[in-house]
Amino acid sequence: MPRRLGQHFLTSDTVLEQLAQAACGKHTQRVIEVGPGRGALTRHLLPYTGELIAIEIDERLVGNLKRKFAGEEKLKVHQGDVLATDLTRWGPAVVAGNLPYYITSPIIERFLSLDANFPLAVFLMQWEVAQRLTAKSGTKDFGYLTVATRLVCEVELICKVPPGAFDPPPKVDSGAVRLVRKPGRIEQLPQLLKFVGRCFAQKRKTLRNNLLPFYGHAADALPEAGLRAEQLQLEQFHDLFARLSYTRES
Repeated sequence: MPRRLGQHFLTSDTVLEQLAQAACGKHTQRVIEVGPGRGALTRHLLPYTGELIAIEIDERLVGNLKRKFAGEEKLKVHQGDVLATDLTRWGPAVVAGNLPYYITSPIIERFLSLDANFPLAVFLMQWEVAQRLTAKSGTKDFGYLTVATRLVCEVELICKVPPGAFDPPPKVDSGAVRLVRKPGRIEQLPQLLKFVGRCFAQKRKTLRNNLLPFYGHAADALPEAGLRAEQLQLEQFHDLFARLSYTRES
């Protein structure tokens, strides 16, 4: 089966088993697998779940999966683009997948937009993105995706995966990351994430310069106005958003 749509298929049983156990523990009722490809992770997930929904965009891979797992009643293969698919129809569920590099960030953001019915995700991604998710404030990797993810989830690095674990091997390392949704509902989450995006609009610019077009004098008057977004701690984004929102409403 030729590689399509930028996929690198994970073949290491050791890593596949790590991903399955990180997603399911001893057992979980339902898993949504993003981009099952040839079914390697699918095979490792099935023993740990009561139902597995596999979403695959590639028609040829869908046909292959149905043939490979014919008679497996726990598996339901859905052909479609995960970014255009309503995942809420299958909640509650855990989400897992070996993500194509070119849509990693949109899939992470899609998971963040879901609710408490989707408490956990395990994703294999480009090492560079895994580093961004786990980056500390003040480092070059600390950016919008770092803050957006960690406002919603606790982030745990499961393992680093070398190119040789894939077919065909990518040119870079990969990283497996576990995202655990924090308890409680975040008020005005879409607006908060939009605000964080504005803070990081141009990374080398100060908050004053990035926020001035939206908040005018209130942004200029901030004690933090001379800082860059990457210098803030996670909780400061909440605080800044609340202060500037209050200023606009007053």
